[in-house]
Amino acid sequence: MGAFLFFFFFIVSISGILLGAKKNTAGYILPETQTGQTSNFEEWKSIAVLENIAQQTLKDSVSSLLSRDIDRMDIRKEKGIVKFLFKNHIHEIQLDGTTGEVLSIGQRRSDVIENIHDGSIVDDYLGTGGYFKLVYSVSMGIALLVFTITGFWLWYGPKKLRKTGR
Repeated sequence: MGAFLFFFFFIVSISGILLGAKKNTAGYILPETQTGQTSNFEEWKSIAVLENIAQQTLKDSVSSLLSRDIDRMDIRKEKGIVKFLFKNHIHEIQLDGTTGEVLSIGQRRSDVIENIHDGSIVDDYLGTGGYFKLVYSVSMGIALLVFTITGFWLWYGPKKLRKTGR
């Protein structure tokens, strides 16, 4: 079983290492979070205005061919910014919540690594609606648990036998 799962454990371990280091890669894996002018929401532009700025920035500064459909917005009140993440590609635009100024345009390579790590990249490719990710994650978790328990027993068992044999 270990030989069969070797490839999957290799992928999970390498992607896990990369995800663990993502905030320490000088913005290569995950764009660094910028800081805006204020955390006071009363001074911020509306979400609709910020959304329009982000979509226009994507079109003008990155590519007019990319989808401008927003996947999610990450509001960082304490930093005074909003991160806009788009569907179907890995670009991120960070805006100052107060002025709407573009603070950062970057690529979230960490999202691709996360999709590889949890198996959802296969779901996206095959269109299986999350079932591959579920089977993959549960199988890998169970296999890791079994290998951990049996590995512990292979280490502890001989120690116990030596103690009882004396």
